[in-house]
Amino acid sequence: MPRTVPEDLTESVARILKGAIDIGDGGTDEQHSVLQAIVVGFLGRPDLDVEALDPITPLVAGEVVTDHVTRRRLREMMVLLESCRHPLTEDQVSLVEDYAFHLHVSEGPGLTLARDLVSEGAERALADYMRFSDDIMADIAEPSLIPDHMGKEDHSPELAGRLRSFHDLPEGTLGRAYVDFCDRNNLTYPGDNPLQPAVFVAHDMTHVITGYEPTGPGELALGAFQISMNDSDAHWIAFLGSIAIHEAGYFNQNGFVGKESTLMRPGAVDTLAEAFTRGQQCTGDFTAIDHLAMADRPLAEIRAEYNVVPVVRDR
Repeated sequence: MPRTVPEDLTESVARILKGAIDIGDGGTDEQHSVLQAIVVGFLGRPDLDVEALDPITPLVAGEVVTDHVTRRRLREMMVLLESCRHPLTEDQVSLVEDYAFHLHVSEGPGLTLARDLVSEGAERALADYMRFSDDIMADIAEPSLIPDHMGKEDHSPELAGRLRSFHDLPEGTLGRAYVDFCDRNNLTYPGDNPLQPAVFVAHDMTHVITGYEPTGPGELALGAFQISMNDSDAHWIAFLGSIAIHEAGYFNQNGFVGKESTLMRPGAVDTLAEAFTRGQQCTGDFTAIDHLAMADRPLAEIRAEYNVVPVVRDR
């Protein structure tokens, strides 16, 4: 996919993002590191040094960036960066909202969740996230499973058995790589446990194709990869879920225990930057293709079809 921010705006976007993390302290170390990853991976500007950039104010930001697509990208990256401030503060949320107002992008789930978190707490933020995620299930689920397995809680031994049968496929196929991925990471097969709904089939198949393991940094990298591959509402909301679990730390449900500052782990920011770049190199979105119908195809062939370049950094 082509880069989503015009080349002539990349430096201005970086300067706006730098302004959006400065609540009087210049931004935290983690925010600076993640901003550098955005500049390198998402904006494709490894030549820019974040520390040397002069920030752009909210009022000027609205004058410099006038197209809706770039404004939307800015909103998303500002939400990612504000989530990297721990603890998230009223000043930080208000600053991002000020930028969003002048950029005319004041509506969006990321802004809502940040406001929920600082004003009403984690329980409300999580409840709103679950509401947003309900709206995208059909966009991220395995197509052939939608008619019978769209419910969040789904006990289906037949589905689990079908997935286990992929052990019989030759090594190197997508299906075999999928069950190896599940076994290697001690993952319950959808169908065996109602708390592991069928939507996880497509999610984990995407893990397999991209090459990211289900670690905290790997989940965040997968989210970055997907919004670079196709910056859809569904991918953004899914990425917000990863941010909620692994960076903002407020998602605690069904066995998930939220963590903070995952992107400060060694190598995590580099993995994120590479994920942005790898996603933009893809020729199409393979998140919700019929993975089950192509389970017997070589994984290498599928990666070549969508130009999924090898992962170098995975933590």
